Amino acid sequence: MNLLLLEDDEAVGEGLCALLRREGHHVLWCTTLGQAQAASLGAMDLLLIDWSLPDGSGVEWLRGLRARGYNTPAFLLTERDRVCDRIEGLDSGADDTLVKPCDGEELCARLRAQARRMGALAPRRIFGEVEIDLDSRVAYRLGVEQELTAREWSVVEALVQRAGRIMLKRDLAELVFGQEAEIASNALEVHIFHLRRKLGRAFIETVRGLGYRTARQG
Repeated sequence: MNLLLLEDDEAVGEGLCALLRREGHHVLWCTTLGQAQAASLGAMDLLLIDWSLPDGSGVEWLRGLRARGYNTPAFLLTERDRVCDRIEGLDSGADDTLVKPCDGEELCARLRAQARRMGALAPRRIFGEVEIDLDSRVAYRLGVEQELTAREWSVVEALVQRAGRIMLKRDLAELVFGQEAEIASNALEVHIFHLRRKLGRAFIETVRGLGYRTARQG
């Protein structure tokens, strides 16, 4: 999954990033609300939010996101362990709360459970003549395995995990190229071109003026 980690403690943040990346997640680490607000939240599958941050409250920030219709799942990380605090966190829009220091194995298990609810761990997805195996990171067309580059796979994975949803071009570019997204925006179109040659034009649809999405599953 693509995760946004909002944590201002350097030691905690580094530890969580290392853990989550070993589990195969892509992590964008922010240390302030200002950084998180500037991130491409539409590209995220889940948010991990510290309650108290240098420039404000993570809970209030999440409450504001929910009020604006942002429904991406979110976990709150907090040192507060009272029942009333956990209730406040859940009522603010969190899908789960974990008390810090949280156990790494428990956090990863909760993420896997959330991913199952989201359908992100379904082993295989079929889009007409294309079959995508997210676990094995393999793409097939008409039953024949197609050789994809690492960045081509990043494009496929991002779109398949949001099957049927429009992904803005800038969000997709940021996932694939990271900090180089702006200067590499034209390169994204090249990757899309090559993917259509390998997987067929119908697999990736262009939504004019917005971005891309996969064809319907089935």
